[in-house]
Amino acid sequence: MLEFVAGLVLFFAAHSFTMFRGARQAAVDKLGPIPYRVLYSLVSLAGFVMIVHGFGHAPRTELWTPPLWMRHVTMLLMLPVFVLLVAAYVPGKIKAAVKNPMLMALKTWALAHLLANGDLASVLLFGAFLAWGVVDLIAVKRGGRSPVVARPRAVFDGVAVVVGLGIYVAFIMGLHQKLIGVPILMMH
Repeated sequence: MLEFVAGLVLFFAAHSFTMFRGARQAAVDKLGPIPYRVLYSLVSLAGFVMIVHGFGHAPRTELWTPPLWMRHVTMLLMLPVFVLLVAAYVPGKIKAAVKNPMLMALKTWALAHLLANGDLASVLLFGAFLAWGVVDLIAVKRGGRSPVVARPRAVFDGVAVVVGLGIYVAFIMGLHQKLIGVPILMMH
């Protein structure tokens, strides 16, 4: 559990550092843009690896047992997540309207998984991502860093929806089990 918590701290410390624009700029000025990005990426990756490995080995201490129907709520909440993830990378009207589709996807993903998992490790993992997503969105809005889509085009929304829903279906049909080790659909 220590590795897992240390990974969360390391990962979110690196990501939270970017909220402090002055300190971030001082680090970029001192190190240079490329070395800063390399260092930031290595620290983030180390934290992520510790999170994944630590979570996989963390005890599953149950805090509560979510009702079975909550899995359906989770699946419903997950529907827009992959669409928003794709929309974050294309200049469509979804990105223009949502402003921060990546953060919205992250917060929705975390909330959906909090609803379906009642063990301590899951609450720490998804709760930390949800809390960080909320804090980061506030920082982005206060700092005026919301992305602006100059000329959003609806064709990109079609791409986001088709690709996002395709990924969603792939996760339901077995990709989640392959990557995460947990089946979404219980086949009998």
